[in-house]
Amino acid sequence: MSSAVRVAIVVPAFREEARISEVVREAKRYVDTVVVVDDCSPDATSAQAAAAGAIVLRHEVNKGKGAGLKTAFTKLAELGFTHGITMDGDGQHDAEQIPLFLRAIEEPGVVLVAGNRFSNPKGMPFVRRMVNASMSWLISRLCRCHIPDSQCGYRALAVANPAILAAKSDHYDYETEVLLLTARAGGKITNVPVRTIYQGQPSKIRPIRDTIRFFKLLRRV
Repeated sequence: MSSAVRVAIVVPAFREEARISEVVREAKRYVDTVVVVDDCSPDATSAQAAAAGAIVLRHEVNKGKGAGLKTAFTKLAELGFTHGITMDGDGQHDAEQIPLFLRAIEEPGVVLVAGNRFSNPKGMPFVRRMVNASMSWLISRLCRCHIPDSQCGYRALAVANPAILAAKSDHYDYETEVLLLTARAGGKITNVPVRTIYQGQPSKIRPIRDTIRFFKLLRRV
């Protein structure tokens, strides 16, 4: 990797005391710096992340995943990092695939690398697979580029990508808004195949509330 490229792992987390330390330790096998944003968890998420070696930023009120990502990337810019790789705090993202993102961000002009779980959808619940496929088809049309898995949170982003802080969403719709704004600005988006580790965790997405937010986003942008 070029010496000019500095990469940190970004983990937005809420109530992840059971798995966050393992996520941090696994990520640090590939990247020296892990930034965890604890979104006002009432448990020991912050303590467990810090003990595992992460830089921990904490919201004193719950703001949402998108707000956590904005907080993290603002910190990365302050610390001089060029890229952040976003991972979930529940252990669903396989740290062994971090090198795929590290290679992809070296491609000329790439500002966003999206994980593609549909390259290996084994274990993904059928309903979730169908919903994600439909949303990805729509987002690809709006972005005018192929994004096979628009809802995957395993991504690499250039810190200089203005869409990161320009996006107004603060919840799960944030990641979709970043895709749309990046594409609208002409930013190059690419994809890498990823494997998701399903361990029976319930999704934090609330179908009705977050679907409403998604369609409000499409009207707004």
